[in-house]
This record gives sequence, C-alpha cells and structure tokens, in this order.
Amino acid sequence: MSITALMPVYPRCGVRPVRGEGCYLYGEDGTQYLDMAAGIAVNAIGHGHPKLVEAIAAQAATLMHVSNLYGSPQGEKFAQRLIDATFADTVFFTNSGAEAVECAIKTARRYHFANGNPQRQNLITFSNAFHGRTLGTISATNQAKMRDGFEPLLPGFAYAPFDDLDAALALIDDHTAGFLVEPIQGEGGLRPASDAFLKGLRAACDEHGLLLVLDEVQCGYGRTGKFFAHELYGITPDIMAVAKGIGGGFPLGACLATEEAAKGMVAGTHGSTYGGNPLAMAAGEAVFEVIHEPGFLDNVTKMGARLRQSLEQMIPNHDHLFQEVRGHGLMLGLKLKSDARRFVGFLRDEHQLLTVAAGDNVIRLVPPLVIDETHIAECIDKLSAAARVYVPETDD
Repeated sequence: MSITALMPVYPRCGVRPVRGEGCYLYGEDGTQYLDMAAGIAVNAIGHGHPKLVEAIAAQAATLMHVSNLYGSPQGEKFAQRLIDATFADTVFFTNSGAEAVECAIKTARRYHFANGNPQRQNLITFSNAFHGRTLGTISATNQAKMRDGFEPLLPGFAYAPFDDLDAALALIDDHTAGFLVEPIQGEGGLRPASDAFLKGLRAACDEHGLLLVLDEVQCGYGRTGKFFAHELYGITPDIMAVAKGIGGGFPLGACLATEEAAKGMVAGTHGSTYGGNPLAMAAGEAVFEVIHEPGFLDNVTKMGARLRQSLEQMIPNHDHLFQEVRGHGLMLGLKLKSDARRFVGFLRDEHQLLTVAAGDNVIRLVPPLVIDETHIAECIDKLSAAARVYVPETDD
C-alpha cells in the first residue's frame, strides 16, 4: 500500500507541532516557532489560553453532546450574546466555515421561495473568492483549482470581478437572490473591498429586494480590530457566515441572519447532528468573553497598525523581494515579487516563522489576536533575516 494513512490531499510540510503556548508552537523535536498563521486565522486568543482550556475541560466533564432534538440552554445563551453584539436576530451553529456558508446559501434561496419568488435562486459571487471545499461552496467560486474534477457543480451562481461594482450590478436579473462576498478576500490575496463597492452592493440589495450575504469566516471575529469587518464599511448584511476565530481552535461556525432574511428557515429545512453541541458552545462563550474584554479590540487595532508600520518600513530594505502591505488590523498580507509559497517554506524551515501563502503571491500574517510588540519585533527580525539571504527563483 503506497497511499498515506491520512488521505494525501494536503502537501504537508515537515513541521509537526505537538504543543502550543500563546503565540508559539513547538514541534515534536522541541523546535520553537513563532506562529503568525494561527491555524489560518483560527487560534484567535492564542494556544492554550487558560479561559478556553478551562471552559472546554469543565464542559467536557459535564455534557458534550445530546443532538438538536432537545432544548439547548447553552446554544440559546451563546446565540443571544451574538445577537446582542451584531445585526442578527437568529443564529444557526455549524462545525465549520463551509457549513456556515452552505447554511447562508440555503437561507438566501429559501427567503425568496417563502416570498413566492422561487425563481430567485442565483447568488452573484466574485473572482478569486474562497468560500469552502464542499460542492456548494466550490460552485460559488470561479477558481479552476477548486473546481476541476468535481463536475457537475451546483448551479445558481454568477461571477463578477471582485471590487467591480458596475460588473456586479450588470449581472442582476429576475433570477438573482443576492450577493455572496468576502469583505476582505483571504485566500484570494488579502484584498479588502472598497467602501464604494460594499456600500453599492448594500444599496442594490435594498433597491431590488435582494440579500447581502457576507462571508466573514476569515475576516470576522475581531481579526480587523472590529468584531466584524463589515463594521469598517458602515454597512450591515442580511446573512453572514462566521467560523475560524469564533471557537478559538475548537471546530465551530455560525450563520447569522435577520428575522426577515431567515423567514423561510422553518422546522425541517436545515439541520446538523453536531452543530451547536454544548462543548462547542462552551468554547464559543469563552472566546467571546475574551474578545469582548475592555480594550481587547482596541489592542488588535493598535498591534495591527504597529505590524503594518513595521512591514512598510522593512520593504525598502528588501525591495527586490517585497512589494506592498494589504489588509486591515491583524489580517495583513505582504505581497511578493516572486513565489510566495516558496518564501513561506523558507521562513518556516530556516527561520522558524510560520505564515500562510495566499493568492497573488501574498504572504498572510494572521497571528493570534493576543500578540504584543515583542512578537511583532521578532516577526520583523525573522522576515528581515530571511530576506537578506533568500534567493528567489528565476525564469532561467
């Protein structure tokens, strides 16, 4: 047998973490790594945060799972906290971001069905989007690398260039249900939407009776210095998919919606065996409480500005390699003039700095939201040291 025990769909690197503490990971050989990847923007409050560890341990000893056939005091409590802190009136809990987006898609379609417009099934999505790996969510992107070999895909999507309002509006027809968009594209290259773009989509939805569906799986939950990224733009969605940071490392996602947008989601229209189980709710409550401690989000904004400033000051010293900084808060991208994935590997293997590659030759810096100035200084030192000796590949 030649296939690996773990299905070989990931090109796994040589780093094999066995322990985490704060902003650091430790390999099975004891090597310490500065973690500026945070499990791809998941470990929002760092590794081994005592509040999260205590909450999970206590709940595991009490009650982990009962199914959604019964009342959920834990789910009701956490859902209400999210509702009180956001635009939403109702929440469906999932186990992942892809499931949250799937629920958002179903909610949008069902809304129009409930309104007597079943033909309004199509969501307008955007180039280089990433919404997950299910058949539904890969159908919502135009990226061939996500789609090839998985046809037939789910119909019901139209694709416009990201941040091109006129192109998006031109796709609206009698079959349009709404827009599905990331306020800041993560996998697509750390590309923030412009104010005019998101505000224009919101206005179009209001004008045509459509739904604005936001995918804040990566850019939400404090990552930008706001609880959710759409707050930076002064708009609210009708439906929003959330995951990653919401559980701080525990598998958890959520679909949030207004009462109007969720009018079609009645008993029997959706479900999840594990979604919203008591253990996930305990993890979610713990992360929520940490992120809403006084000054926490202000410090994310402060550290994000410090990291951006440090990166921008570093770029002229290595302008053969680096081009620009993108993003908001602690969701920053460093654009390279050569292969970002190769440099990510060099940082990891030679300088013990963990980052994440993204589209358009961008390195994602999405650290735990609890980083401080010492971590930022260490990150810049490692980036600079790597840049001094790194030799980009050439076309020769």
